[in-house]
Amino acid sequence: MKFTLGKDEKLKSRKLIEHLFGEGKRVKSFPLQLIYLQISHDSEFPVKVGFSVPKRNVKLAVDRIRIKRMMREVYRLNKHLISENLQNKYIFMFIYTTKEELKYSDLEEVFKKVFVKFLSKMEEDGQN
Repeated sequence: MKFTLGKDEKLKSRKLIEHLFGEGKRVKSFPLQLIYLQISHDSEFPVKVGFSVPKRNVKLAVDRIRIKRMMREVYRLNKHLISENLQNKYIFMFIYTTKEELKYSDLEEVFKKVFVKFLSKMEEDGQN
């Protein structure tokens, strides 16, 4: 598996994003929240993903952008943990929910926890 995050993997469609927020399920591991929805999409990748850092929590744009970059990088390097275990197609939105800025290593640990929670929830529901 390539460690890339290309255009086809990014969640850009307003329609899909609205559908995700309306009907998606959530997995939380402070300070990260994953909203996901099983839905067929035209991408060859099993997951389309988006990242959000609310202005309410992080006021400065430079800080929001830095956090989003770190989130994308952590996802890009660890997406194999999730992609290898999925048979269906999903859309994901990762939301950063704290005011403090985490270090890269801490953010990576939180992502892995969220991935484990998501996969265990999928096994529980029998979806995968």
